[in-house]
Amino acid sequence: MPRNNKKGVFKKKGGVIKDLTRKVFKVLNENSGNPLNYKQIAAKLGLEDHAAKQQLLLKLEELKAQKKIKEEDRGKYILDASKNYHIGTLDVTSSGNAYFICDDFESDAFINKSSVNGGLNGDTVKAYVYKRKQRNKLEAEVVEVLERKKTDFVGTLQLSSKFGFVVADDRSMNNDIFIPKDKLMDAVDGDKVVARITDWSGEAKNPFGEITRVLGKAGEHNTEIHAILAEYDLPYEFPPEVEAAAQELDLSISEEEIAKRRDMRDVLTFTIDPRDAKDFDDALSYQVLENGNYEIGIHIADVSHYVKEGTILDDEAYNRATSVYLVDRVVPMLPEMLSNGACSLRPEEEKLTFSAVFELNEKAEIEKEWFGRTVTYSDKRFAYEEAQVVIEQPEEKNHTIPAEISITDEAYDVDPKISEAILKMDVLAKIMRGKRMKSGALAFDKVETKFNLDENANPIGVFFKESKDANKLIEEFMLLANRKVAEFVGKTKVGAAKKTFIYRTHDEPNVDKLEALGNLVQKFGYGINTKSRMTTTASLNKLLSDVHGKAESNMIETLTIRTMSKAEYTTENIGHYGLAFDYYSHFTSPIRRYPDVMAHRLLQHYLDKGKSVSSEDYEEKCKHSSEMEMLASKAERDSIKYMQIKYMQNFTGIAFKGVISGVTEWGIYVEVIENKCEGMVRTRDITSDHFAFDQEEYALVGRKYGEMYRLGDEVWIKVKNADLERKHLDFYLIEE
Repeated sequence: MPRNNKKGVFKKKGGVIKDLTRKVFKVLNENSGNPLNYKQIAAKLGLEDHAAKQQLLLKLEELKAQKKIKEEDRGKYILDASKNYHIGTLDVTSSGNAYFICDDFESDAFINKSSVNGGLNGDTVKAYVYKRKQRNKLEAEVVEVLERKKTDFVGTLQLSSKFGFVVADDRSMNNDIFIPKDKLMDAVDGDKVVARITDWSGEAKNPFGEITRVLGKAGEHNTEIHAILAEYDLPYEFPPEVEAAAQELDLSISEEEIAKRRDMRDVLTFTIDPRDAKDFDDALSYQVLENGNYEIGIHIADVSHYVKEGTILDDEAYNRATSVYLVDRVVPMLPEMLSNGACSLRPEEEKLTFSAVFELNEKAEIEKEWFGRTVTYSDKRFAYEEAQVVIEQPEEKNHTIPAEISITDEAYDVDPKISEAILKMDVLAKIMRGKRMKSGALAFDKVETKFNLDENANPIGVFFKESKDANKLIEEFMLLANRKVAEFVGKTKVGAAKKTFIYRTHDEPNVDKLEALGNLVQKFGYGINTKSRMTTTASLNKLLSDVHGKAESNMIETLTIRTMSKAEYTTENIGHYGLAFDYYSHFTSPIRRYPDVMAHRLLQHYLDKGKSVSSEDYEEKCKHSSEMEMLASKAERDSIKYMQIKYMQNFTGIAFKGVISGVTEWGIYVEVIENKCEGMVRTRDITSDHFAFDQEEYALVGRKYGEMYRLGDEVWIKVKNADLERKHLDFYLIEE
């Protein structure tokens, strides 16, 4: 069940309570007609310490002065509004219309663009909510913007002789930002910039702003990539002081440090990673024990040895929280000398590692486990494709990697000891995967779209990466380490209390969303059985298996993923639904994920018999990490979309077969089958009839002739427009 932790919601960041205005309004709104004093409000917000209560007192005085709340009796406050006024957030569409989202209502209230009154997408607003008698549906008018979600927007400068306007890339931002001549920061017409809204008062149609960064000429490759990062306030370079701090680190491995660790340098160890990987944060070791069991070590770069709490390196890593993987580059969480150097488990180098070591029998059952700091030596680096050659030839005594697959571009023979290790670990991994599937895990093996790039980062081809046995071998042992570390900490207590730890949790899917997915896939001849958890996961796995390789596969896989809850980081363990684990954490990628660094620190703290740490502090860090992960994911998707548009610019006028991947009132989305690039055919461009959107049929239906374009239908299209600056890909429908 979803959690409802009052105290966990109202955290402080940097000593300031986030969203305090909105939270005060929410409490007063929930107690409409019942005046509350500041102590009662503080109790409802879960504010206990003196500093937090002082902030609340100041906020109440501020809101009273602004006449947003009233002081009824001495020291008692009430919302200064009628019962029809509510506090919520805005969801603005590209048309300029919006929806008012508020917990007080089961459904969202529609807002006509004429009634948005300066509200922007994501803003917290006060709105007047009412029902239209004719339609009996909720509608709203924004009466006040209480808090801006964002004030910085990426866009293109259009400059006149006296002033400029910034046209935002964000399609939900429907108002150009007026820039006075003295606020241009030397930007010129056609530059891609970051503009900050400084004022939007009175009856002004457009907000006033200033340019804070000039990214470069719109349409140029580096400019557009930097614009994607800037859109989500993600950095693309390290500050000089952070680079300097990395340069000052002592990267030597002393005998004194080795003496503190388990020395595993003599145990056969190797890495298996993507062909183009530069940072190797995990390695596997393998040896056969005298009793016939197998000792397998999962060795992870010991980032926490180099990145100490309270340092400038740690602050930067925390702020970034994750590496960002764009199509043509990686924006790392750590400076390169750490991510690709000291912390990368490169072959034939001694490294400081943090390890989970397991003794497994032939049934892949764990008979012993050990966790702690180690020193290791990687004997060999493999790409997934190389390890796959070994796995696909289990009967061979000598495995030769052909030149076209070898990462050195030269054929070579694999050391028989390493071949033996790969083959045995593959067997054990398949047993573990089978157990997971029987326990109710979901099998998402979604195909990844990748681009071949030339020396100027132009896309010259598209290819697809599918998870094979070598990928799944690594996946299973990483899952094993993550699960067992979480169990090791989570199942032990300090007295009656649980130890604070970083969990990676995944809640059960929403029943309504599952039913909607079931109704949709039924139109394609598939089904979902939601009687129980096991029937749900079994039918979802069958659905994913049945659609694999078919035209509608990417669409249905994407829709199924959207049905799932979002995985997140938290100190409150509720298990991981998708993996069917009661305990799960992230331990295996500290070079690119900050939660893994925190997990390393906490695990060592508990191994050293330390007491449980503050869950409040770590919950705030978990929330930040989840938010940054979401922003990085959006940037990664935007970079793929950008590259798809850039690629399709080369094919104007050429016909492609596609599948309808989405249907809206303004058009249909079509995914090209051969390269998975998605664009839109606008309703106004389909000339064979006048079409209306049928929500129940997921279709556009012709009013005169009844012609139908339905989700999942195959159609032929041509590229109409590929706009790199606005990231639009428009198609023409080839109508019969």
